[in-house]
Amino acid sequence: MKRWPRLWIERSVSLSGVLTKPNRTGEPEATTFRRRSSVGPGSSMRSIPIVLTLCIFSMAADKAQSQERTGKDVVTSTCSACHATGKNGAPRIGDKKAWGKVASQGLTSLTQVALDGIRQMPPHGANLQLTDTEIKRAVTYMVNRSGGNWTEPIDKKHPPAARTGEQIVQARCSNCHEKGLHGAPKIGDREAWNPRLKDGLDATVRSAINGHGAMPARGGLANLTDAEVREAIVYMINKGATTPKASK
Repeated sequence: MKRWPRLWIERSVSLSGVLTKPNRTGEPEATTFRRRSSVGPGSSMRSIPIVLTLCIFSMAADKAQSQERTGKDVVTSTCSACHATGKNGAPRIGDKKAWGKVASQGLTSLTQVALDGIRQMPPHGANLQLTDTEIKRAVTYMVNRSGGNWTEPIDKKHPPAARTGEQIVQARCSNCHEKGLHGAPKIGDREAWNPRLKDGLDATVRSAINGHGAMPARGGLANLTDAEVREAIVYMINKGATTPKASK
């Protein structure tokens, strides 16, 4: 019987798991085989780069999913293709009249329209990688650029880090409290703040949350949390606080 070289047999493995070997007539025939976990010295080490590469891609994908884009980012990359110029009948960004009518439908309704598509606009604006939250942000951004004053939605699964009292005051509260506009107590002026604290800090915080006098609810910053409102008030009370002069 003709003996086939062992080396030839080992090299006759196909990707489908078929091994060719000689039959009694001396001609090769196919037979299945069970693959070994290792086919030679160092083979397990050769698989490590592949595993590491897969892990890196997986980590990158998870990171990308957790970092949702802002409304401006989405509009710039996707929506502006039509909404920047009013192509195909899309309401043009900046057209207050066109967007005023559209905005009257509300964010929930407009978001659903964008998800489903309408007329020449495909679902998700032809970008199926956009999340519902990202689409809401894009709609909000376009409305605000066209005369609206909506608050951009946050991702409830990945809420932003809480802002410090100093950050909030610098970004918003200082507009009035820095100089005491509209009767607002100045930052650090304990004499002006004390009457507002007579019912306790909680009452002052509730007043700021609900709004009073010339001050709108949450100081006009709708996405402030209750805790952030408290932090801002405490910061303004204590920042460079001056105590009333004792009467002689």
